[in-house]
This record gives sequence, structure tokens and C-alpha cells, in this order.
Amino acid sequence: MSVPPTDPAGLATPVPEGAREYDLVHRTTYTYTAPVTDSYGRTVTTPRELPDQHVVDTTLTVEPTPSDTAEHVDWFGNRTTYFGVTAPHERLVVTARSRLLVSRRAASVDSLPGVGWEETARAVVDGDLSDVRTDAAGLSALREATLPSRHVDPSDAVRAWAAPSFAPGAPLAGVLADLAHRIRTEMTYRSGSTTVGTTQAELLEQRTGVCQDFAHLMIAALRVHGLPARYASGYIETRPPAGREKLRGADASHAWVSAWVPGAGWVEIDPTNDQFVDDRYVILGWGRDYADVPPLRGVIFSEGSGSRLTVEVDLVPVGLTPFV
Repeated sequence: MSVPPTDPAGLATPVPEGAREYDLVHRTTYTYTAPVTDSYGRTVTTPRELPDQHVVDTTLTVEPTPSDTAEHVDWFGNRTTYFGVTAPHERLVVTARSRLLVSRRAASVDSLPGVGWEETARAVVDGDLSDVRTDAAGLSALREATLPSRHVDPSDAVRAWAAPSFAPGAPLAGVLADLAHRIRTEMTYRSGSTTVGTTQAELLEQRTGVCQDFAHLMIAALRVHGLPARYASGYIETRPPAGREKLRGADASHAWVSAWVPGAGWVEIDPTNDQFVDDRYVILGWGRDYADVPPLRGVIFSEGSGSRLTVEVDLVPVGLTPFV
């Protein structure tokens, strides 16, 4: 199936000056130990259309061919696709391909408004929000982003860990930068050291995790102080060491934090890499936590009891053919 560009006139979009052009491929392959009679899934693999990110073209292919498909925009504005495969199969392959223009400029502590974190928290409670929609939907979205969710627990342990970053009167922009820096320096990135169900308390105990864990920790630290924060799912362009070729097909999904700053709106920051998000990143979707934006989820019907999962991702500048 093909998801058309969002330009209603179908006109070619000029490349903004300085924009980066990317080809993105995300392929998920399930191999089953016994034939599957039915597979029903929902994907979140179509990047967001944003002022600083334009989806030129995007397609989603499912093998075997689905008997039923439907596209949908969820509560958070993410583009999702449902599919149902009813032909018997032992292998399911879901491939999303997109071409994008990204012109995002990274925020910085100096460029962001100097509003304090306590003032921001009070404004959300009081509804004194001059730079967001004043209707119920606009305010509820911010307040929703301060609440606990399935994978984010604003606990006493998180509050205690975060306390040094929340000095009285500190500007929110500085708090964001400090939290990201502390996560980068106090935690160790180790693939396979956690699971989807790892809690913030467990992460603080073991001090090892992956980008998903670090994003959840920073979100919890902000929410426990009444500050709106959401989970961002997407990709980052990887760059090889000097003198070495890019390892093709080995990129991966990435996760970071989107925090609301009065006067600036939602600000993207990556605690795994201790930096604000720029044009090397592609935003796939936003949610309360990972549970709202997994790339693929669903159910199967089979006599078997196992499967093997393979995920291949390539995010490359246009002109360099994606591997997958």
C-alpha cells in the first residue's frame, strides 16, 4: 500500500535551504516455528508531518499480502496502519520506506525562554497558558503529559535522583540540559541489559540501560515535578568513525524526550546522547511512553509457540542507496 504525501495539491515540495534529504527503510521480519493462520497488526512506522520535517513519499509493504488494511491517525496525531493477513504463512515481513526533508535546528539553553520550572508547573495547573490552545483539548494534552503512564512511574526514587537538577528558581531549559547530561554521564548504555518492562527504580539501581530506559527516566523526572513531558520515537542518522564506511542496515529505532517549554512549545532533547535534537533525527511519533508508539504490535493464531524477530533499519542521505 502507499501512503500519499500530505500536500493536498500533490505539488512537488521545494527543498528548504539547508534541509537534509533522507531515505528511510524499516523492515521487521517474523519467522515462525509453525504455520500461522492469521496475523493482525498495527504499525507506527510512517514519520510525522511537521513544520521542520516533510514526508515526500512513504509506502508500507506487508508480505504475505494482507486481506484487509486501514490507515488511521491516533489520539496523539501519529499515523498508523492496520493490516490483517489471513493466508497461512511461516514468515511475516513488514517494510516501511519513506523519503523525507528535515530542516530542524537544535534548541539550546541560551536560545530557549528563561522561564523557571516552578513557574511552568504552576501554569499547567492554573491553565495560564498563553502560547497553547486554550480549549479543553489543548490544556488536557499538556496535563495528560504530567501523569503516570504504563512505563513511566514518577516515584519517590525518581524524585530523589532528580532533585539536584531542580534548584529553586532554575530555568526549565537548564533543567532539561542538566537532566540529559546526568543521564548520559551517570548511566551506561548497554544493549540487552533491560526489557520493555524495566522500571525507573530498577534502572536507577543497576545504572545500565538503553535509549528507551533513559527517555522514560527523564520523562518521569519531569512529570514528578508537574512538568509536561512525552516520549518521542524515531531515528537518528548514525555516522561511522573517521576513515570507516557506514555499517549498512544496522541502524535502529531511537527514543528521546519531548518537553514543553512556555514560549517555545515542545522541545526535543536526547538524554542518551546528551544533546538537543537537530536535523539528524527523524520523528516517527509521540506518546505518553513506549506503549503508545511501538513500531509494530499485533496478534497471531498458530499451533506453534515460538518465533524469531529480525529488525533492520537504514536512515541514509538521499543518493546513498539504503541497504534494506
